[in-house]
Amino acid sequence: MSPSAPSGGDPAVSVQLRSGVYADSVKLMQVSRRIGARDGVWAVLVAMATPLNLELAVGMGLAPDGESSPEQLLIAVRAEDDDALAAALADVDAALAERERSTGTADAVPHRTVGAGLDDLSHETPALAIVSVPGAYAAAEAADAIAAGRSVLVFSDGVPVEQEVALKRAAHQAGVLVMGPDCGTAIVSGVALGFANVIRPGPVGLVAASGTGAQQVSCLLDMAGVGVSHVLGVGGRDLSEAVGGLATLDALAALDADPATERVLLVSKPPAPSVAAAVTSFAEGLGVPVRSAALSPESPDLTAAVEALLTDLGFDVPVWPSRPGPAEAVVPGAVLKGLYSGGTLADEAMLLASPVLGGIRSNTPLEPGLGFVVDPSAPDLSASGHLVIDFGDDALTVGRAHPMIDPTLRLEAIAGLAASDEPAVLLLDVVLGYGADPDPAGALAPALQAARAQKQLPVVIALIGTESDPQGWSRQADALAAAGAAVFSSNAAATRYALDLLGASA
Repeated sequence: MSPSAPSGGDPAVSVQLRSGVYADSVKLMQVSRRIGARDGVWAVLVAMATPLNLELAVGMGLAPDGESSPEQLLIAVRAEDDDALAAALADVDAALAERERSTGTADAVPHRTVGAGLDDLSHETPALAIVSVPGAYAAAEAADAIAAGRSVLVFSDGVPVEQEVALKRAAHQAGVLVMGPDCGTAIVSGVALGFANVIRPGPVGLVAASGTGAQQVSCLLDMAGVGVSHVLGVGGRDLSEAVGGLATLDALAALDADPATERVLLVSKPPAPSVAAAVTSFAEGLGVPVRSAALSPESPDLTAAVEALLTDLGFDVPVWPSRPGPAEAVVPGAVLKGLYSGGTLADEAMLLASPVLGGIRSNTPLEPGLGFVVDPSAPDLSASGHLVIDFGDDALTVGRAHPMIDPTLRLEAIAGLAASDEPAVLLLDVVLGYGADPDPAGALAPALQAARAQKQLPVVIALIGTESDPQGWSRQADALAAAGAAVFSSNAAATRYALDLLGASA
């Protein structure tokens, strides 16, 4: 749709659908923010044309004409006049065309496939390929890497489970490792990949079927002065019955062969019991000691697993950093509202809280009967009673950046909670590190202050990060504490504190 000229002071509007163009949600969010900050631009949405984003466009009065598909790029801008609109559209094109180049000349053409890129690097020996494309295409790119004898990190989600199994079996035969699909966190030979933190080198290797769980554990190890050798993410489904721990077994074998790894910690959401038993049996045959930090009703606490590992290594367990909140009385009749960006941290909170609070509703429930259905196109997050929401669940991230980057949905939920009559204690996670919001407290602290001005609302935050992270743990903790939150470096400690404010205890 071409730009329309304003008349009688009306704004100039352009709504375009482009085919054959793809960029990930993080890149598109950055472009939208850049264009939205221009003088004379009143509204902008640059995003893939998913149903959720089309709903957002309709709400902004920028709906495209005719049919669209999720593979198309939606560029919708409203500006004060034709000149401002033309300049904004030119800036969109420039922003989309930008490529980061670490080597090569300015006229170098980026490779379109993993196979082409590896062919061009045939004279070199990169050990790892990273795949971050729409899930429908990820398996083909990962297969190219495996065929070339490279391990591969599949950041993409939406990969069918049968393709995941096929990739991991092929990788095992080739003697390489598949991390993922939906592997959001890894540290390989000191190089942080995806959402990872700045962690000192050390003797502990992590195998993680969990992103934020791996971040929690690695950050606590860093705070204890221990550090990690590698963090090998295997994807959240790896320990399911369907996948059978294929990548977990290969990752354990790789760490067993690594001379820098003296201990291994296995981190995951609750695994399938039969798979957990098979992994335990395999680990018992390795030379390196393996301790499990797989969450379960019997072992619901990642911090306790780290403390046990520190004892194994002969280290003292430190006092984990925290910032006390204001003196808060128990809120009569209050319920727990957990608004999480990390799925494993949400599970840990529910595992700790459920025995004392009873059932907790969630969009990712521990018990199927407690499922809380969220419509991704029009999320209603106002259900009553004890509730924990994982904002990082796939259904809430289609066409939108992960909540560790884009806090919009969670900020809206906090505002809704503040406006409700239901007494509550608010429990949140804030995850720092590479790839995350460069200043999460910058948006969250004012939202918390506004919410607490409306009602009695104790706020408890699990702040996952290290002092060396770009955001800095202490800087973020101080800003959040100044907004009235109690801040903990341990999610388990934060959950227990929230339960104390409810008059319960775990």
